[in-house]
Amino acid sequence: MNDFNNGFNERDRYSGYDSRSYGSFHDNSGYTNFNQAGSANEFYYSPKKPKASKGKKILTTVVAILSVIAIGTTSVVGYTLITGNNPVSKSNSVSANSSSKDDGKSSNSSADDSSSDIDRSNLPTIAQLSTPKDAMPIPDIVTKVSPSVVGISSILSNGTATGTGIVMSEDGYIITNAHVIEGAKSVSVLLPKSYASDSNAKEEDLTLKATVVGKDTQTDIAVLKITAKSKLTACEFGKSSEIRVGEVSIVIGNPLGFSLANSVTSGIISAKDRVLQIQDRTMTLIQTDASINNGNSGGPLINAYGQVIGITSAKVSNTYGEGLGFAIPIDEAMPIIQSLMKDGFVKRPSLGVAGRNVSATYAEYYNIPRGYQVVTVTKGSGAEKGGVKAGDIIIGINDTSITSISELNAVKNKCKIGDTVKLTVYRDGKMVDLKVQLDESKSTDDNSSSKAQKSYDELYREYLEQFGY
Repeated sequence: MNDFNNGFNERDRYSGYDSRSYGSFHDNSGYTNFNQAGSANEFYYSPKKPKASKGKKILTTVVAILSVIAIGTTSVVGYTLITGNNPVSKSNSVSANSSSKDDGKSSNSSADDSSSDIDRSNLPTIAQLSTPKDAMPIPDIVTKVSPSVVGISSILSNGTATGTGIVMSEDGYIITNAHVIEGAKSVSVLLPKSYASDSNAKEEDLTLKATVVGKDTQTDIAVLKITAKSKLTACEFGKSSEIRVGEVSIVIGNPLGFSLANSVTSGIISAKDRVLQIQDRTMTLIQTDASINNGNSGGPLINAYGQVIGITSAKVSNTYGEGLGFAIPIDEAMPIIQSLMKDGFVKRPSLGVAGRNVSATYAEYYNIPRGYQVVTVTKGSGAEKGGVKAGDIIIGINDTSITSISELNAVKNKCKIGDTVKLTVYRDGKMVDLKVQLDESKSTDDNSSSKAQKSYDELYREYLEQFGY
C-alpha cells in the first residue's frame, strides 16, 4: 500500500543547544574569544652573541651601502624593461595631465552633443509599448465597454454587499462572481447612467431586481437574469488563450461601492495560468497589475480591442503586496456559464460527502494524518454504497496523497461521471481502501464544508470518543 504520511516528520526537540556557551567569552568588538587549554605566558632565554671587531663593522657598513645602491639601480632598469615606461620629468607629467584633461573635456563635450541630438519628445509611453498597432485608444475602449458593466447589490442577513457584473446578452443575462452573491437574500442590478431615460433619473430608477439563474462556487462564477425596459448592450468576448504577457489590460468596475461606479484602471498582463489556492479551491487565473479593489469582483478584464478576456475575481491584500490582481480566463468561464444558463448548475462527478479539512495543528495535536474528514454522507450516494462513513479521514484518491478538499477535487474532477475511484481513508487508526463510483453532482456539495454545521471542537470530540478519550 502507498504511504500516506503526508510528508510529516517529527520536530527536533533539541534545537536549543548553543555551542557558544562553552569555553568562550564575548568582548565588545563583536568577536568571540576562545581561551584554549594549556596556553600560558612564558619567559624565553636568549644568550648574547660575542661583539664584532671595529674593522668588521666598517666593512659591513660599506657593503650595505653598495648593496642598497645596486638594488635601487636594478629595480629602475627592471621596471623600464618590463613595463616599457620611461621616467618623465615633472614638467612633462604636468603637460601630459593637461592634455588628458583637455581630451576628457572634448570627449565629454562630444557626448553631450550626441545626447542633445536625441529627441525625447516622441518616445513611446508604456501604454503604447504594450498595445498592438491596430489597438483601440483606451478612451474608445471605455466608451465601448462601459454600457456592459453593471453594479451588483446583495442583501445579506447582516447587511449588504456590492460588486460588479458584465452584460452578456441583450435580453438581460449578467455574469458576476459567485462570492458576490454568496448568502444573499435578494440580488439587484444597477444599470449605468447611459440607460437613464433623462438626466434627472435617480439610482432607484436604474435598479432592477435580479434572479439567480445559477452559481458555481468552485469556479466562482454566477449568472443572473434581469428584465429591462429596453435592450441592453452586450459585451464582446475575446479569447484569453491569445493574450500575451506584457499586453495592456483594462479593468472597469465599482471599487468601494457605487459611489465610484464605472471606475477605469489600466495596466498590463503580468502572467498567464497562475495556479492559486483561494479559500478551499484551486483556480487557474490571469494576473494583472491593473488596480483591482473591493467591489471590482465580477467585472471585466479587457484587452486592447475592447473585448472581455477575463472576469476579475481576486486581489492580493495590501499586507502582502501591491499590483497583484487576478481574473478568471474567459475561455475557461464560458463552458461554466453556458452550463449554468442551461441547467442552473455544473455537472461534475461527485463523491456524495461533506466535511472539513484536517488542519496541520489538529493533525499534530491528535496524532492523526492530514486530509478531508467526512462529516456527512449523502444517502444513496456512491460514497455510501462504497462504505465511506462519517468520521473517516480521506487521505488519498487513486493512489495520490491529499491533505485538503481542493487537492481531492483536483484529482476527482479529472474523472468522469460513472468512473470508479479508489479512496484511501484513515479509520480507527488504520488505512482502508474503498472503491467508490462517482455520481453526477447537481450542487457544490463536494466543494466546501458549508453543509457541515458542526464546529471543529465538536467534530474532533466525536472522533476521539470512538477511541474512548
